[in-house]
Amino acid sequence: MTSLPSSVIKWRFFRRQMPPNVVSSLWLLCIAASIAGKITALADSDKSVLLRFKETVSDPGSILSSWVKESEDYCSWFGVSCDSTSRVMALNISGSGSDKGTSKISGNRFTCGDIGKFPLYGFGIRRDCAGNRGALAGNLPSVIAGLTELRVLSLPFNSFGGEIPVGIWGMEKLEVLDLEGNLMTGSLPIHFTGLRNLRVVNLGFNRISGEIPNSLQNLSELEILNLGGNKLNGSVPGFIGRFRVVHLPLNWLQGTLPKDIGDDCGKLEHLDISGNFFTGRIPESLGNCLGLKSLLLYMNTLEETIPIEFGNLEKLEVLDVSRNTLSGPLPAELGNCSSLSVLVLSNLYNVYQDIHSVRGESDLPPGADLTSMTEDFNFYQGGIPEEITRLPKLKILWVPRATLEGRLPGDWGSCQSLEMVNLGQNFFRGEIPVGLGKCKNLGLLDLSLNMLTGELLKEISVPCMSVFDVGGNSLSGLIPEFLSNTTAHCPPLVHFESFSIESYNNDPSSVYLSFFTDKAQVGASLTAVGGDGGPAVFHNFADNNFTGTLKSVPLAHERLGKRIAYIFSGGGNRFYGQFPGNLFDNCDELKALYVNVSFNKLSGRIPEGLNNMCTSLKILDASLNQILGPIPSSLGDLASLVALNLSWNQLQGQIPESLGKKMKALTFLSVANNNLTGQIPESFGQLRSLEALDLSSNYLSGGIPNNLVNLKNLTVLLLNNNNLSGQIPSGFSTFAVFNVSFNNLSGPLPPTNGVTKCSSLVGNPYLRPCHVFSLTTPSSDSRGGSVGDSTTEDYASSPVENAPSQASSGKDGFNSLEIASIASASAIVSVLIALVILFFYTRKWHPKSKIMATTKREVTMFMDIGVMITFDNVVRATGNFNASNLIGNGGFGATYKAEISQDVVVAIKRLSIGRFQGVQQFHAEIKTLGRLRHPNLVTLIGYHASETEMFLVYNYLPGGNLEKFIQERSTRAVHWRVLHKIAFDIARALAYLHDQCVPRVLHRDVKPSNILLDDDHNAYLSDFGLARLLGTSETHATTGVAGTFGYVAPEYAMTCRVSDKADVYSYGVVLLELLSDKKALDPSFVSYGNGFNIVQWACMLLRQGRAKEFFTAGLWDAGPHDDLVEVLHLAVVCTVDSLSTRPTMKQVVRRLKQLQPPSC
Repeated sequence: MTSLPSSVIKWRFFRRQMPPNVVSSLWLLCIAASIAGKITALADSDKSVLLRFKETVSDPGSILSSWVKESEDYCSWFGVSCDSTSRVMALNISGSGSDKGTSKISGNRFTCGDIGKFPLYGFGIRRDCAGNRGALAGNLPSVIAGLTELRVLSLPFNSFGGEIPVGIWGMEKLEVLDLEGNLMTGSLPIHFTGLRNLRVVNLGFNRISGEIPNSLQNLSELEILNLGGNKLNGSVPGFIGRFRVVHLPLNWLQGTLPKDIGDDCGKLEHLDISGNFFTGRIPESLGNCLGLKSLLLYMNTLEETIPIEFGNLEKLEVLDVSRNTLSGPLPAELGNCSSLSVLVLSNLYNVYQDIHSVRGESDLPPGADLTSMTEDFNFYQGGIPEEITRLPKLKILWVPRATLEGRLPGDWGSCQSLEMVNLGQNFFRGEIPVGLGKCKNLGLLDLSLNMLTGELLKEISVPCMSVFDVGGNSLSGLIPEFLSNTTAHCPPLVHFESFSIESYNNDPSSVYLSFFTDKAQVGASLTAVGGDGGPAVFHNFADNNFTGTLKSVPLAHERLGKRIAYIFSGGGNRFYGQFPGNLFDNCDELKALYVNVSFNKLSGRIPEGLNNMCTSLKILDASLNQILGPIPSSLGDLASLVALNLSWNQLQGQIPESLGKKMKALTFLSVANNNLTGQIPESFGQLRSLEALDLSSNYLSGGIPNNLVNLKNLTVLLLNNNNLSGQIPSGFSTFAVFNVSFNNLSGPLPPTNGVTKCSSLVGNPYLRPCHVFSLTTPSSDSRGGSVGDSTTEDYASSPVENAPSQASSGKDGFNSLEIASIASASAIVSVLIALVILFFYTRKWHPKSKIMATTKREVTMFMDIGVMITFDNVVRATGNFNASNLIGNGGFGATYKAEISQDVVVAIKRLSIGRFQGVQQFHAEIKTLGRLRHPNLVTLIGYHASETEMFLVYNYLPGGNLEKFIQERSTRAVHWRVLHKIAFDIARALAYLHDQCVPRVLHRDVKPSNILLDDDHNAYLSDFGLARLLGTSETHATTGVAGTFGYVAPEYAMTCRVSDKADVYSYGVVLLELLSDKKALDPSFVSYGNGFNIVQWACMLLRQGRAKEFFTAGLWDAGPHDDLVEVLHLAVVCTVDSLSTRPTMKQVVRRLKQLQPPSC
């Protein structure tokens, strides 16, 4: 039988006469059947969409292996959720973020497990990714738009690329769009038709560019907006304040923050706009966001003050405004933020230190560099209001190096919640307040490098603290017997294990605790010196005026028991008495002990049983004391010792053979500058881990052991200034630092490969002559070379390797590596210990900066000089920086004369591209320098900074520089009154930089070529602030630090730790040059021996009563003899080794004023 079409059948069926109720029932059945058919058809359509999705993507990890056509129950497929009618409502497939198995090579790989790389990202949205496997790849299929009932599209941490399909922007029922951690490109649409129910947009860490479109404000249901880690640019719209959670970190957003961002922000809980380029003021309207819990503004260029309106934010838990250019006083109104638990006002740690492992170079705009971030340029005024320290829930107060001053707050409330306080590197004065003694849960307290005085309070819970740092103050008295040593229940050790995902959503303050714990944990810094990375305690009392004998380490009893490593730093104080006193009483209850008691007044003999007192000793630095007697043989039984520094004491006798037999872990050994005799032990050849050995400046005799050559790790060997004899074994002179000068060595020079300098071999009368080849660094000033600016480096060459070249002129220069050898390898050991003990200051990320991408040719002016200065007229006036206009050339760049108009001449210092640390922080700090005004500072008029060109505009001074003046002085008589005026002018300028500037400015390169003169011999200091702003130049003379050799203070050269007293030293050298006819490293000094300089010459003449010979003949004949000698004494005092003995520049100014010659 031939079947009829269904329509015909249907209609024949309906022509039969039926009762009304039957007809009605049939109608309902027909409608239901029709709907069911449509649902089945739509459901079948969803299944086909899913299968087409699978066919389109790459799935190397077989994530979609359950998606097979034969399976009818597609709602049970992995990642698929359906409603009661089998319509697909959610597609939730979270990948692992791995590119493995894909054809794409991606620089942007952020996974939900990358917590350590982005530790402060994701409050309110972070999720757990445990168990995720593989990653889908390819372009995101447009077929997804066919899932018309889809509410949730969540495909984070896969490798989807290309633009987001247009169809997704038209999906009517979509509530969650989550593509975080993929490779999506393109921009967000200006207009779209769907998404009216969208509640979550999570597109963080893709490659989306363009601006944030206004179309997002039409999404009335939107609560969470995450666009962080993309390449968005332009400004941020004010409507983002309407949402509940907003994350925009690590984009290229710029401009000022909108004033209306807080006009409608009643729902806002988390706002993160860190890591962008925002400028201008922080909007006061943010104080209207009464529900705000976390506000992250760090790492921008925001300016001016913290708004007092923030005091309205009673629910605020975390406020981080670090790494901006904020200024002004801290608002006391922050004390009204009753829920505040984390307050970060400055931060020397880089949050994004591993950013290049997540973002590739190809992702960065032209000229930008995210491997290095800005320094913190928040420079506040005044102190910390007590309203802040009384906050009841405050856990973290973090404000290092922010120019805070005055006294520490006296009222800390009950402070039961307080766990971390970092106020280091500020200008706080006075005593440590008693109120801090109530803070029994403090695990970290950093008050280092301030100006604190008085004695330590016994009430402070030092024995329970994991980090206690008061180093670099002027504290005095005894280290007390702290009350918490025996009675307190200590808080947990500051030791990082992992971040908690739950904290990101429930307790942001715990995230910050974990972050700073990770950065500040001591144990991680000890792995290079025998540590295992486990829990450790760091107590730093160094560089104060503490006295008394060494007591047992201040550790609470519950900290003992072999569980922790302990670092005691007490160097640079006035401790006296027998070494080691009671310091090692609890040593064997520690897993490891690291001790620095250098530069004190410790005396007595090293006890024979020291090995039994402290078997866990890892580092011992007892240098620069008054320890007597022999080195006990039992010291060699300290098998765990990694570094031993006993230099600069009064040790006698022979070096025991035992030192080389059991100390297999020993890396650094220095016994330099003692009175040791006998031979170098052959057992030293067994110290397989040894990297640096310094036996210099003793009375050692005999030959150099041949087996030292077998120490494969040895790079520093200093044997100079002894009585060693015999030949130099082959292979020794290939060490990185090697010095055997001033011994009685004989025979031929070993092969050197051009590494060893002749200065490392001089003073051995029986050694064959050292032939040299020269490497000369050109002068850094086109007006004529100076010793400070040009250096001839003479390297030894053996006849086998190099034909003899012209001999040295007699002056041996010094490279940065050799400075350490000249000063003794004890400095190297001290540097090692500083790296361990002062980890708190060395672990911060090297601050080069991210660079603002701009091609603007603007010249920013700090003052009106009556004529417009533009980029073009600077280029025109300098002849496109033509050499004919060159007036100076130094380590930071070249200086040109520029006649802007007929009556206006300026000096243009063109900075070397590649020298600067980043346009963003350049803008920030140059504004600080632009505000400095003093009669004896060269005036900084303006500047230009872009990724292709950077220059500074100064006032032009026609008198040249002081270097030229000194050179030409022999051709003309110069009156004492002129020299005094020059010295007085520069002293005033330095005193202003040190004492009146906020923040204070350290010059770091005071030398004659940086002192300019006008026609009336008024002196002006130039290049102030550039050493900090631009970093150390690789071409800047031959020191490894900012500065010029001959003028650099010895402590700065050896430790790289700069202070105002380093500028005082440099000034003293300049003053000596001004008085005499000698240069800092004058060639005439060669007859006195290697390294002899103008400071030593002045001291020698004063000791011998020959001061007259120091001055130029004309000056001594015409000048007042008593005043000249007084000024000479002043210059010498400025250059003494003891920092405490050197005067301040304010004291120098006062003394010069007293010696001021009468006017005509």
